[in-house]
Amino acid sequence: MSKKSIDFSKFSSFKIGGIFEVSLLNACEELPQNYYLIGSCNNILVGKKPPPLVKLSKVYDYIKIKNSTLIIGGATPSGKIASFCKKNNIANFEFLSHLPGTLGGIVYMNAGLKEYEIFNYLIAIETCKGTIEKKDIDFGYRYAKIDSPILEASFEIDYGFDSLKVEMFKKMRANQPSTPSAGSCFKNPAGNYAGRLIEEVGLKGFRVGGMEFSTEHANFLVNAGNGVFEDAVFLIQEAQKRVYEKFKIWLECEIVILDINYMGEQSPFMTPPQRES
Repeated sequence: MSKKSIDFSKFSSFKIGGIFEVSLLNACEELPQNYYLIGSCNNILVGKKPPPLVKLSKVYDYIKIKNSTLIIGGATPSGKIASFCKKNNIANFEFLSHLPGTLGGIVYMNAGLKEYEIFNYLIAIETCKGTIEKKDIDFGYRYAKIDSPILEASFEIDYGFDSLKVEMFKKMRANQPSTPSAGSCFKNPAGNYAGRLIEEVGLKGFRVGGMEFSTEHANFLVNAGNGVFEDAVFLIQEAQKRVYEKFKIWLECEIVILDINYMGEQSPFMTPPQRES
């Protein structure tokens, strides 16, 4: 397995992180233990001690139509998919024109905008463990339980690319800041909005070091200038603490934190603090 050095302060959308070696997956050879598969790093906060990192190589960057099925490689950028669908008059993927990432990460997060999610027209995925059909995947709002690299995915094809939807998605993203961030910091709790809750506890525009909850959209943790991992972690924990104390709602991270001190079942981001008896 070949390796590549990546400077995450330039590569990640957060513009935070050091220079780390990343293994490039060209085929399903032996993967390092406890690895994490990254894509284009649009929803990731990289710390000082990330786990072994793996990235799909360009071998998995492709789009093709076969037997009336759309087949997309896991390393294919969302913009490339949107352009292909526009050129070939394929419907239902218009939302990808305003959703950064690569196909593998988008499927893994069941990413989307409102009710438009990548799983809506998914047929199956190809992984290092073989083919997995949609019906056999546990998935829901912004998650899919998949424990092997997503090499490609196949989708149903409907024709009729809708430019009006592209404009609609553009307007939906208009209130989101252009400052470096990793998109929505927290998942929206059932029947509520994370941004509203963060604003209610006084954290909209709140800044520590170079990181702040955006004045444009409170659920966006942004790098306002030379932000560092520790500042981001403090703000994430502060939001979870304040919202839980006031509303008894635990905000679940939508961004992925890659640092061995903040991962796994013992992560302080996973569950609310236990009350003393």
